[in-house]
Amino acid sequence: MNTPKTEIAISGFEAAASARDTPLAPMPSEQALRIAIVTETYPPEINGVAMTLGRLIHGLRQQGHSIQVVRPRQPSDSPNTPQDSSEILVRGIPIPRYSGLQFGLPAGRRLHAAWRSNPPDIVHVVTEGPLGLSAVKVARKLGLPMTSSFHTNFHRYSNHYGFGGLRGIIAAHLRKMHNRTAATFVPTQALAAELGADGFKNLRVMARGVDTALYSPARRSESLRQQWGLSEQDLAVLYVGRLAAEKNLRVVVEAFNAIVARRPDAKLIFVGDGPMTEKLKQQCPNAIFCGSRRGEDLAAHYASGDLFLFPSLTETFGNVTTEALASGLCVLAYAHAAAAEVISSGDNGVTVPAGDEIAYIDAACMLASHPERLHAIRAHAAPSMQHFDWRLIVDTFANTLISVVTHHPRRQHGTNDIVLASD
Repeated sequence: MNTPKTEIAISGFEAAASARDTPLAPMPSEQALRIAIVTETYPPEINGVAMTLGRLIHGLRQQGHSIQVVRPRQPSDSPNTPQDSSEILVRGIPIPRYSGLQFGLPAGRRLHAAWRSNPPDIVHVVTEGPLGLSAVKVARKLGLPMTSSFHTNFHRYSNHYGFGGLRGIIAAHLRKMHNRTAATFVPTQALAAELGADGFKNLRVMARGVDTALYSPARRSESLRQQWGLSEQDLAVLYVGRLAAEKNLRVVVEAFNAIVARRPDAKLIFVGDGPMTEKLKQQCPNAIFCGSRRGEDLAAHYASGDLFLFPSLTETFGNVTTEALASGLCVLAYAHAAAAEVISSGDNGVTVPAGDEIAYIDAACMLASHPERLHAIRAHAAPSMQHFDWRLIVDTFANTLISVVTHHPRRQHGTNDIVLASD
């Protein structure tokens, strides 16, 4: 088997410490890009992809880049609100059994007309639904530079949503689509290796940052813990994220049942919403369901917990892992995605082999039964996140886009004319 071509955009965060106190400088005018970003999800939607994208776009605009967002309409969008050139809104439909996300419908004709008359310097495709695929085809036909991101394991999700038989077809679609772009950003080294072995090319590892000013142990709230019925000495076992089958929540429930047999003072708190909410309420009648939370309210919910259970095996990264660590929680996760790369097990969190449920439950019981060990790990969690600065991630992303544009044939030939290409 050929060694996959994987280029590392970020392999560490040592440089971020010096960058933290340095404002982002605007890009020189000759390097300021016009970037079209195509995505099926966007703030204020609550998910890791939307959050990450919001951060990147904010940082890119601070650097002086011009951003055009192509996305489906959301319920918060007024149909009478006039659009400007910074947005192209298209129709979308909910993903079956996953109404929190939607596919954008193909918009090839509209994008062709918009980009032929006013071409961006580069197109970045965030999601792989019909909208993203149509954007790739149009950009390819017009000869525009393209990059993409691999955020969501849809081929893994398929087993949880009744179309597992299509997993191979979905994987082939993702591979073909991403390989048509000059670079595909992935969040971890492990995912780059996995995708590279599956035939994905031109991969760039770009980790995700965490807002350590927002997510901080300083947000811990005694009044919120009292609302949960907990004193400072009691154990708050937290899960934050979508309440859905692919998150492996059965292991959360089983681990907590084992914990409470040893620590009757423990309380299970779910922060988030999703299709499994009612089922979980039946399974866990004494648990607290907080629903979806945002901003400082979400940060207070994180920081007011003690032990964070996150046994998902479908994440490409898992932003909640770094948010929980930054908030001062002891994170227990499988050695997968972000947890495998940011947790030093036994120091700033605990990881067990991916898929080993017995080890996971045993580790949960060990942490619950040894408060001094739990507190020692919590004390190391937040400091370990101080180098994950979003500004470094934005710099790396922007520099990669500039490199792709600089080395694209249109720029090499010294022309901005549209060059039609066969699809």
